[in-house]
Amino acid sequence: MEDAKHFIGGGWAAASGGETIAVIDPSDGETFAQIARGNAADIDSAVAAARAAFEGAWGQSSAAERGRVLYRLSMLVTACHEELAQIEARDTGKPLKQARADAAALARYFEFYAGAADKLHGETLPYQAGYTVLTIREPHGVTGHIVPWNYPMQIFGRSAGAALAAGNACVVKPAEDACLSVLRVAALAAEAGLPPGALNVVTGFGHEAGAALARHPGIDHISFTGSPETGKLVAQMAAENHVPVTLELGGKSPQIVFADADLDAALPTLVSAIVQNAGQTCSAGSRVLIERAAYEPLLERLAARFRELRVGPSRADLDCGPLINAKQQRRVWDFLSDAQHDGIPMAAQGEIAADAPESGFYQAPALLRDVPPGHRLAREEVFGPVLAALPFDDENEAVALANGTPYGLVASIWTRDGARQLRLARRVRSGQVFINNYGAGGGVELPFGGVGHSGHGREKGFEALYGFTVLKTIAIKHG
Repeated sequence: MEDAKHFIGGGWAAASGGETIAVIDPSDGETFAQIARGNAADIDSAVAAARAAFEGAWGQSSAAERGRVLYRLSMLVTACHEELAQIEARDTGKPLKQARADAAALARYFEFYAGAADKLHGETLPYQAGYTVLTIREPHGVTGHIVPWNYPMQIFGRSAGAALAAGNACVVKPAEDACLSVLRVAALAAEAGLPPGALNVVTGFGHEAGAALARHPGIDHISFTGSPETGKLVAQMAAENHVPVTLELGGKSPQIVFADADLDAALPTLVSAIVQNAGQTCSAGSRVLIERAAYEPLLERLAARFRELRVGPSRADLDCGPLINAKQQRRVWDFLSDAQHDGIPMAAQGEIAADAPESGFYQAPALLRDVPPGHRLAREEVFGPVLAALPFDDENEAVALANGTPYGLVASIWTRDGARQLRLARRVRSGQVFINNYGAGGGVELPFGGVGHSGHGREKGFEALYGFTVLKTIAIKHG
């Protein structure tokens, strides 16, 4: 990985404008590296390199060959596991244990898609006598990938991994706040045998490099993960060229807890689902909806857990690291300030470690109770370690509360009643529903995506390969 350079055409390239962007360590607010400030000219170069690879060595490779390259990349990521984790932890501020889990997930994405590459089959269709009709799946061509700062490695792996397995060539624009791990993995991909141009990484600001990628006429598909506001802009820009878009845009995910639930099993998951990555997770379980009979007992136990939570620098490896930057810190403060102004009770808060640098972007985890369903704290994505608790009286009210936001990404249902589990799983408006668990440990194999303001399209699992291909129908008349 070379400081302040893009990865284009299999090698390092300086920004065409010669400008750089400072890389800030969220743990102390200090600059520790520089990245290239990409622009439309750099995106042009990357798209040209990708097109050449797609029309050349990479596009002509067999599915089995693509799988072998991705498997070698998985092995290299595993070998560099600690190096990648250290890069990710410093760049994003997340605790080392989370960064190590992200590196392991990245390796698993490449392993999964390596095995899936030659198993993407078409079908034969019954039709009129004298015809044989078949379908085949073909890659789009050159795919664009706009990757956010909260999970750079994981989201890069689930997006570009599937696209490469399907035979596309990729141009990746990671977030300017955290992209060092993606650059390192691009170099590992070349070492694994990925042909020059099959994977390109251009760093820079979203309104410059990201916008240039989204509206580039040489791009055949866009994958974007980020905010609903930016996702709307990306979709509008891609529509100028009639380019399909996969959008994963965030959520306000509910965890619904009934009085008959195993509260001992639920408690640690209810907490970890909101404090993981300091709450900066699209699928964070940011609302806990509790049946009234269990409301006070469970809140008491949640509050005790929250008071034990500790926040500090990534190297301290505590429950939470800092937020990504000062802007995000101010956003969380605004939500908490509004809640205080509106009289919403603070049930408990964690603690920021005494040795955490004052210049870091820290926020103690916060549990708020009796949140009104119409309050912005119950409807809008905070993207911080803030859990909103709301009571409900029956199933219908629980469903109404769960579906009472514009989002629909993930939900969980905690109950021992099997019939209730299935009733609510069908009624809750969400891309994923977990019963007596949350997130299933990451679930590389599990299709992931949302409805409503959470976006559309699916990533992860085998389903992602369909999104990165075009279905072609071939009808043969033979008499």
